[in-house]
Amino acid sequence: MSAEENMALVRRFLEAHAKGDVDALEKMLAPDFVNHYLLPGQEPDRDSYLRAFTGYHSAYSHTRYVIEKQVAGGDEVVTSFTASATHDRREYMGIAPTGKKFEAQLIFIHRISGGKIAEEWSQGSGLAEITQQRLEQERRERERIEQELKVARNIQQASLPKVVPTLEGWQITPYYQPAREVGGDFYDFFELEDGHLGLIVGDATGKGVPAALVMASARSMLRAVAQALGSSSPGDVLGRVNDALVTDIPPNMFVTCFYAILDPESSSLRYANAGHDLPYIHRNGDAEELRARGMPLGLMPGMSYEQKETILEAGEAALFYSDGLVEAHDAKGEMFGFPRLRTLVAEHADDERSLGDFLLEELYSFVGEGWEQEDDITLLTLRRSKPRRDVRDA
Repeated sequence: MSAEENMALVRRFLEAHAKGDVDALEKMLAPDFVNHYLLPGQEPDRDSYLRAFTGYHSAYSHTRYVIEKQVAGGDEVVTSFTASATHDRREYMGIAPTGKKFEAQLIFIHRISGGKIAEEWSQGSGLAEITQQRLEQERRERERIEQELKVARNIQQASLPKVVPTLEGWQITPYYQPAREVGGDFYDFFELEDGHLGLIVGDATGKGVPAALVMASARSMLRAVAQALGSSSPGDVLGRVNDALVTDIPPNMFVTCFYAILDPESSSLRYANAGHDLPYIHRNGDAEELRARGMPLGLMPGMSYEQKETILEAGEAALFYSDGLVEAHDAKGEMFGFPRLRTLVAEHADDERSLGDFLLEELYSFVGEGWEQEDDITLLTLRRSKPRRDVRDA
């Protein structure tokens, strides 16, 4: 083919390119076509080139090429042209549609063989602009996520109790450490009639603002219903809150919760569980599980919640916690786990540091330095003090 014929072929090729005419491109590309300018993840072959071409036209409309200069030498054609299009259809190279007109100065080099486009090289100003758009979009997305996390943290912090109750003969110790990616952990305690105390530990599924909002809603409902019903059945409280949450939270979310009522005088602890991790009682050198059947809150209406009761003897301690503790991983990917937690609760010595402090030290020793916390960690320990020994009995 002559130089003029080669340039005419390239002009028809670029015209079909601008129109989005994939059938015409297929006829003009050689079977062994090689593309020397590759987008991320793109292969140099003919099929990959056509897929990228289709992806571009599915994202951009009003594509127009204006050829400014063409030079032919041997079997190669160099074309300088201006390209313009509007990004208004769908995402392209990770960039959401902006509706803005895109312009670029491009130079294409095509090698012709047997009347077909055999190779293509290209360069131009457009890639830099696309890269800048992507960076700007990523920056805005990071800012949006940071703002969402800030709002979620504020909601979560505002929902936690500001004061720990003081009860003679009892030690109540909460610990809460949020992860960077905010979850839905919460705990609460509140006074009930006859001097009883309500204690709650829960976790809403999900992350960020949605989890924080569901957590705040669940906590408020639990507190309101519990105080309205007084010192009645913890199971009844969970049942009523469940029915209210079913219509209040998104269908793909739910809340696990353990609710207990302490009678400080009799040392009775009545409790019910809505699918939350089983608490433990450190008792006689063992770790006793507080088991009670019940589905998580917000899944289905009309659920019933089993209620049980135990007596905390002097020196015994109950541990309520969230899954951020047991699901923490070390550098090798091993999980802290329930068996390890139960063993540690059983091994805790009464005359040493508190159960909560002991478990946290074991956790940090397990995960090692440089650990990136994956989920919120909540611990709430309730311990009945041992009677003070009179010095005259010493």
